[in-house]
Amino acid sequence: ASGRASITVRDILAASQRQPVPQHGYQCVSCCRVFPTLWSVKTHIQHSSQEGYSCKVYYRRLKALWEKEHNEQEAAAPRV
Repeated sequence: ASGRASITVRDILAASQRQPVPQHGYQCVSCCRVFPTLWSVKTHIQHSSQEGYSCKVYYRRLKALWEKEHNEQEAAAPRV
């Protein structure tokens, strides 16, 4: 189910915080292109396959990995 989860603005921002952008804008962490607005990078990700990129697949996989990591951390946390 998480493989088909939609990519949210929050997901894009979380990924981009790990990569410094040399100019103003938002960077697609998958293809490293920089976009002027958050909306434009989100649109790019959603339609990346039409442009010859696999950014949508990358972000879906990244989100699935984050969810798995979060679930593992919750399971390892001591219960009170």
